[in-house]
Amino acid sequence: MFSKEIQQITPKEIITGFKARFVHSENMTVAYWEVEEGAELPLHAHVHEQIAMVTQGAFEMTIGGETKVYKPGEIAVIPTNVEHSGKALSYCEITDVFSPAREDYK
Repeated sequence: MFSKEIQQITPKEIITGFKARFVHSENMTVAYWEVEEGAELPLHAHVHEQIAMVTQGAFEMTIGGETKVYKPGEIAVIPTNVEHSGKALSYCEITDVFSPAREDYK
């Protein structure tokens, strides 16, 4: 069993301006992101299903060619292998859940 306060997990900067604290299980990864205003997530796709929820700020995301600005409480579901990108329009906090687990984030 794993038990820890989120602030005890050391953040990792995965892309410039995107720092996250990660929690991994056998089948999923949860990422708690802090994103600097103006930071950009380049267009990419991965085999992981992803659910993203903005908890603070405004984050513009393009998923499968459709662009939307996500605000606190809004959720995006990104299917496996669908191209997506994004930009922080302000400082953001975002929670992502990935399945299967993100080995590259360990």
